[in-house]
Amino acid sequence: MKSGHVKIDWVYKFMPLLRSIEEKYEHKKPLRGLRIGMSIHLEAKTARLALLLRDLGAEVVVTGSNPLSTQDDVAEALRERGLIVYAKRTSDEQVYLKGIKDVLSTQPDLILDDGADLTVTAHTEFKEGLKRLRGVTEETTTGLRRLRALQKNGLLTVPVIAVNDAFTKHLFDNRYGTGQSTWDSIMRNTNLTVAGKVVVVCGYGWCGKGVAMRARGLGARVIVTEVDPVKALEALMDGFDVMKISQAAKLGDFFITVTGNTKVISENEFMQMKDGAILANAGHFDVEVDVKTLERICVEKFEARPNVTAYRLSNGRTLYLLAEGRLVNLAAADGHPVEIMDLSFAVQALSLIYLADVKLEPGVYPVPKHIDEEIAEMKLASMGVEIDELTDEQERYLENF
Repeated sequence: MKSGHVKIDWVYKFMPLLRSIEEKYEHKKPLRGLRIGMSIHLEAKTARLALLLRDLGAEVVVTGSNPLSTQDDVAEALRERGLIVYAKRTSDEQVYLKGIKDVLSTQPDLILDDGADLTVTAHTEFKEGLKRLRGVTEETTTGLRRLRALQKNGLLTVPVIAVNDAFTKHLFDNRYGTGQSTWDSIMRNTNLTVAGKVVVVCGYGWCGKGVAMRARGLGARVIVTEVDPVKALEALMDGFDVMKISQAAKLGDFFITVTGNTKVISENEFMQMKDGAILANAGHFDVEVDVKTLERICVEKFEARPNVTAYRLSNGRTLYLLAEGRLVNLAAADGHPVEIMDLSFAVQALSLIYLADVKLEPGVYPVPKHIDEEIAEMKLASMGVEIDELTDEQERYLENF
């Protein structure tokens, strides 16, 4: 059996929530007659989600959501299983954007987005993609920021379900998923020890918390940089050092950006870093580590090993950038653990079923509470865990003033 099929079949064994949704809805076909356009990091777990949506009745058209995060063997396996796939592993932005437009040219009824490239492109430069569009589900913090900006500017024309904001998504995917997969990628691509090193985590949202927590578990001393005083205080109370990036630049052995913002680490910081410092980005876009400036100020650039680019600076020090500054856990590894994505993709699947069944005005909406609770209950049941329920007396007590 080809590698892509093997990967897809492997992850399905560890995705009990997607299997439960398939069993519950396979006869009802709640997505029958709908075309779903997906822009997603195309690897085995996301392929399994695409196949579930097909089995629930949808016609599914897929492309990538980031250059370098598509696994070509998985894309080919999906084609062989009857899906329309435009995704291709590439660092060429134009090839990547063509895949986005190819999906939009099919005029999807629903969009499953990861980073909002499909939705933003449809609203700004490829409006053919809006002709039949009824709604969107968005997977990421970055994507929701972009879509809320679109709404603020009066440009959003469809309802968006904020999948990232569901408790069963961001509390687990962003924290445990990003934490484990980021360090998996860094360690497999550098083969270096983390214990005893200084790790600088830029950003202390849920993803940053996960990266910092796993770094501490690996034996590192962790420094957090932040612009939000509440998050900075939280990091301090969680036991991490907190300081400005200008101070941390001199101390770090590993630097991981998880902010969703641009030029978080740039020339000032590069020139202060130790010889051999490792730079990695775990945010959605390749703008957090200022790669363009790094290219401009280096005196020599070479491949140190696969997925590791060396930049020698005028001060004689060499910095190492992982995965071209792109999303390190997907551009240079396999992404989040399977069981974590089972949770996130259960939110996606049930949110798409919900969107197919309701009519909402344009805007960004939370995932309905009953979906969050249903997924949490399903996950606990799959793990053999039972929890208490309130008695009638307890419910009356809580409702009494």
